[in-house]
Amino acid sequence: MGYRTAALATGHLGTEEDTDLASSARLDALFSALSDPVRRSILERLDGNDLLVSEIAAAYSISLQAVSRHIQVLVGAGLVTQARTGRISRCSLDAGPIAQAAAWVNRYSKYWDAQFNTLAAHLLEIEKARGPK
Repeated sequence: MGYRTAALATGHLGTEEDTDLASSARLDALFSALSDPVRRSILERLDGNDLLVSEIAAAYSISLQAVSRHIQVLVGAGLVTQARTGRISRCSLDAGPIAQAAAWVNRYSKYWDAQFNTLAAHLLEIEKARGPK
């Protein structure tokens, strides 16, 4: 295991580059987790509800094992926490990482804001060209 992999695995990050790498890895895990419609649906079910894995699985036509794998991906991305009591596992939503992703996406909003402004100006020109109604 290389230094960077070890640093990510142990949480011992020393340099700014290591911190950026860890942040990038968290975003990769988050977007990967959100890329699947079943996992997004699980998050919707957990919004405001703590549910047992079996309660989550009952809503899908896939096996309990498949649902459990989806939940583990969400846990790995930091989106779901699990509390275990014996063999019972209760899941809850942790929306914190979604705020981190939103902040990352918003860094690029200047690009689509400019496009919307251009579109609005173009639509205004079309409306003016048509004249009064």
